[in-house]
Amino acid sequence: MERLVVSRDGMALVTYRAAGSLHRVLAWGAVDARPPAESRSQVAFRLDYSGGWGVFRKPVWKTLRNACGPYRGPRLAYLVTACTAPDGTHWALQRWQRSRANFGLPPWRAGHDAWELRLSHWSGPLARLQVWLDWSYGGRFHHLFGRLTYRGRPVYGFATTKEGDPLDRYGRVLNLDTYDSAYGPGWRRENGFVSRRPDGTFCYGFVPHRTPSGQVRAPGVGKRYRLATSGPGVTPDIVWEGAGLHDFRPSDPADRAREERMNALQQELARGSKPCHT
Repeated sequence: MERLVVSRDGMALVTYRAAGSLHRVLAWGAVDARPPAESRSQVAFRLDYSGGWGVFRKPVWKTLRNACGPYRGPRLAYLVTACTAPDGTHWALQRWQRSRANFGLPPWRAGHDAWELRLSHWSGPLARLQVWLDWSYGGRFHHLFGRLTYRGRPVYGFATTKEGDPLDRYGRVLNLDTYDSAYGPGWRRENGFVSRRPDGTFCYGFVPHRTPSGQVRAPGVGKRYRLATSGPGVTPDIVWEGAGLHDFRPSDPADRAREERMNALQQELARGSKPCHT
């Protein structure tokens, strides 16, 4: 069972079992998040995976005393445990399957479907995911778009690999799941993508995709969608969930009006980045 202890001076001890072994990890030295800047790095915990031996040359975990009280912060997704420290900041452990195979495929590489334990330390509001649904390519495909912000400012990174993974601590992958789709019943991973520089926007079309093995997968249009991402800096991970849309009906005035409104909103949100397909 996972356990979180936080001392009065702001050092956290996370205790958990993995692969049959007991682990004690110390974390300290970070709170909240910085806005994106190429001139300095994002905040990050200092970590000692040996419970104190690696950094302090002694078993700090044995003498750490908890000073963190009942949690008084906002509601959190994927919550394991949380508490509020004497200084008013919050600490939390969350657990979820951040890495999964895209397009509803079974796991095909190490780490897929692994349950990750995530530690956060913050004050004030969480990051915010705003998501809207419409259609693209004249109504041919379902479409999702939105933006990721923290304290009213966009969240984005400065570089990614060719596969789209962030190359700095500012970038955040948004993991999109689809429910009861062409991939089968229940929640399946559709894809992952980053919020874009400089406005934190994103867009995704539910179109046929080619898998790494060359297979073409039908669009993963589902009854519901879930979008989850790591919070910026050391803030909590956040989740959006909403119902899917019906197929576009060209003869329906309401569908045409919705598409017009959503296209205008996309242009307004993404003034500084590449526009999405409409």
